[in-house]
Amino acid sequence: MEKNYLAPNEIAKYVVSAGEKKIGLKVTNTLILSAIAGAYIALASAGTNNAVHTMTNGSVAKLIAGLLFPIALILILVAGGELFTGNTLTIVGALEKKYPISKVFKNLGLVLIGNGIGAIIVSLLVVKSGQYDISGGLLGGYTIKVAVAKVGLSWDKAFLLGILCNWIVSVAVWMSYAAKDVTGKVIVSFFAIWLFVASAYEHVVANLFYIPAGILAKSNPQYLEKAIAEYGVTVEKLDGLTWMNMITNNIIPVALGNIVGGSLCVGAVYWFVYLKNSEK
Repeated sequence: MEKNYLAPNEIAKYVVSAGEKKIGLKVTNTLILSAIAGAYIALASAGTNNAVHTMTNGSVAKLIAGLLFPIALILILVAGGELFTGNTLTIVGALEKKYPISKVFKNLGLVLIGNGIGAIIVSLLVVKSGQYDISGGLLGGYTIKVAVAKVGLSWDKAFLLGILCNWIVSVAVWMSYAAKDVTGKVIVSFFAIWLFVASAYEHVVANLFYIPAGILAKSNPQYLEKAIAEYGVTVEKLDGLTWMNMITNNIIPVALGNIVGGSLCVGAVYWFVYLKNSEK
């Protein structure tokens, strides 16, 4: 009877071939699939905010958010999409000399742009839909609070939280390659992503929804009032919630951390063990 999964060394070989396909995609297709993936991440992020914005127990809120967020990666893995964090595994193909390392970074840059387009479009749609009026504008206030906290991270914390995030997310993607059926892909990705969200690590694509959503919500006086009165957001911190601070304080360090977490902690390690250092 044929097994319905790949062994660890077989996953490594599969990742190489998957990387070749990703690197070989047309620019237009890469951007479209990246925008779709960014939108899926954003929709899941919006859903988690909606679900937990009235919860006072932070630990329970993270637990609930973790139950919902995995749908994003499941949609990408099953329906199709190009995700920055998962594409850090293309390093394996470069280490196997299937394509130059420059193509890895070119792909990551293109995918991040596409992810950002999809995520920001969803943030605009959510704001314009009036969804943040839920709970008398409390959801809008919570959205601002989340964004303020993310741009308020120090550079080193954002970087390290980015490493921890994509160490888990990339392992989730790596394990999904082991499964030959949809059920297997859903199960292995679900629990890993639940862990990452419950741990409150930093995912650059999710942040391309959370922070723009907060910036857009900040322009609404009702949401702003809720953020200050209900969540204790100070005027000083609100002043720091800008597009420039989003990029310099969060997106850059988190993206770099995500690259290290996925390419080095997962991709390079498994490449060394199962491909470079394996017995011929």
